[in-house]
Amino acid sequence: MDIPVLAGGVATAVFACSTLPMLAKAWRTKDVASYSPGNIALANIGNLIYLLYVVHLPLGPVLVLHLFHTMTTALMLFWYVRYVVLGGDKSAGSGQAPPRRSEVMSTYRSSGAGPLRSVPECSVPECSVPE
Repeated sequence: MDIPVLAGGVATAVFACSTLPMLAKAWRTKDVASYSPGNIALANIGNLIYLLYVVHLPLGPVLVLHLFHTMTTALMLFWYVRYVVLGGDKSAGSGQAPPRRSEVMSTYRSSGAGPLRSVPECSVPECSVPE
């Protein structure tokens, strides 16, 4: 195996490894609203156009990398349409995503409640938290 093909294979693996955590998080949380729809759309269009070039190359790392990028950007487009545009289920079972910290704090502040306090876990009867 020559050095350029080896370098292409290693680079393909690095690019794939850099993308997998983002995909795993998007799949796990179903929260893709922060992703740019323009970036997702342009990446998919670019992949389709680039395909015209890549299919004429010999089999190798470039084709593998292009197929990986095509699949990941198509998956992100699918998730974006499903969870943001169409408003599909955000989390398993509940039908909606858990509230963000900023939403919780905004609701808390507008309720007029006092300062937050930590209540320790205690199973001893003498342990009490003053009201």
